[in-house]
Amino acid sequence: MAELRLGPLLRYVDGSSATVWVEASRPCTAEVRGTDGSGGESRTFQIAGHHYALVPVTGLTPGTTTPYEVLLDGTRVWPLPDDRFPPSVIHTPADGDAVRLAFGSCRWAAPPADEKDPVGPDALDTLAARIAGDPDGERPDVLVLLGDQVYADETSPATRRWLAARRDLSEPPGNEVADYEEYTRLYYESWLDPEVRWLLSTVPSCMIFDDHDVIDDWNTSAAWLADMRATPWWRERLLSGLMSYWVHQHLGNLSPAELATDPLYAAVRETPDGTDELRSFACKADADPASVRWSYRRDFGRVRLLMVDTRAARVLDEGARSMLNPGEAQWLREQALDAPGSYDHLLIGTSLPWLLPHLVHDAEAWNAALCRGERGERWARFGEDLRRRADLEHWAAFPPSFDALAALIAEAGSGAGAPATVCVLSGDVHHAYVAEPTWPEGQGPDARVFQLTCSPVHNAIHLAIRLGFRFGWSGVARVLGRRFAGHGGCPRPPVDWRRTGGPWFGNQLMTLTLRGRSAGLRLEQAREVGGGGARLKVVAESELSR
Repeated sequence: MAELRLGPLLRYVDGSSATVWVEASRPCTAEVRGTDGSGGESRTFQIAGHHYALVPVTGLTPGTTTPYEVLLDGTRVWPLPDDRFPPSVIHTPADGDAVRLAFGSCRWAAPPADEKDPVGPDALDTLAARIAGDPDGERPDVLVLLGDQVYADETSPATRRWLAARRDLSEPPGNEVADYEEYTRLYYESWLDPEVRWLLSTVPSCMIFDDHDVIDDWNTSAAWLADMRATPWWRERLLSGLMSYWVHQHLGNLSPAELATDPLYAAVRETPDGTDELRSFACKADADPASVRWSYRRDFGRVRLLMVDTRAARVLDEGARSMLNPGEAQWLREQALDAPGSYDHLLIGTSLPWLLPHLVHDAEAWNAALCRGERGERWARFGEDLRRRADLEHWAAFPPSFDALAALIAEAGSGAGAPATVCVLSGDVHHAYVAEPTWPEGQGPDARVFQLTCSPVHNAIHLAIRLGFRFGWSGVARVLGRRFAGHGGCPRPPVDWRRTGGPWFGNQLMTLTLRGRSAGLRLEQAREVGGGGARLKVVAESELSR
């Protein structure tokens, strides 16, 4: 009998359809059955000895909430026996509904319930507990996870013990993951957490990778990549990372219509074992990153979300460094400017913040100038070493890309039919803040523009990060940053900006509530309470647009 190994994950949802992702223990037919007669089924496909299905669900009614169950070869496997959680449901939006979008990044898997959590309560666990305690209360319409869903390079003690039983950890890559099977261990550890498993079964999700999904500082520079390619373990690590990302995260980002025309998805389903097809795809993505697009668009009524790949889509040549290759940049432009007036809010999801504290921004722009040789070869070597040590690789480290995004936001937010807001949603930096840019007189958009940064969901908050980012926003830091920029001959950026919220430190989530042309923002942190539990505490609320 087929058993449910992982999932279900509720991924895409619109007014009448949805997709549900599962992993089974053997080949079978996976079926999703709604209590209202909706449903669908799909045969599993095989990758590296694992069996997955992405089940299309049809027949849903807009504006309804439908409990569902999962069956494998006709046997019910979800809900689990004696499940303590409410039924998993598919909530379909109706025209004119508000859109509630919760987002964050950087989640270490939570330890078992009987172990003390060294970094405090997990914000996703805590959100799940709140929703489960009040199933008819407020819940997100979509959960946007902005990178570092798993940590391939920072494994837990339990995973290290599992790895040690499998291979010699004295050989590289040591206690980091090495291949596809080891990646599956990370997803089991993260997504079999009971609270998170139930949460992902009942709240739709959008995901994009960041560096730790593969390795810290992934694609920080051409020199970094050359060094990694010289190691004997890197190629298998990268290919396995891309393969497992496609299976566990990317597929569910796509709509049923996109899945129906996806040649790779068709290929892996048409063969008894799709491993070779998927590995060839990953090899192509490694050899020619511009040939693959991980970015995607999701529309929620009159809210447009553009999730942008800022890791694999980079151009790393020092003479032409860019956060996005030309094809990716053109895609982003086309999606942002498509059908002006058809959306009230434009959300750009990028794991790395566009607007940083001024000192950090100027330091990254200065470092980029050094690395491309503006101050000579000795400074270039120093700059490359500093870039890797200090993680100087955000949008500011790609100055032409920073400027291009500023120009695109101004264009998309201007003119007849301009949206009420343009929000850049980011994570990565292990704290949260709100920043607002301003353009020179007469050059700015009509829309209000915000950088909304929220991380981590569940990770360590080092004292150095707290102190550094608090100082980075100060007036003294701004003067210091301009000195760095002057040394590198860096021009002033085309926009100025100021911090209007934060910084906040803790395990946290931001929630955007978008209704018509109004936008509200709430930041909540997971806090321990008496008796060993945790709850989400509101630490900031604001109106972005009325």
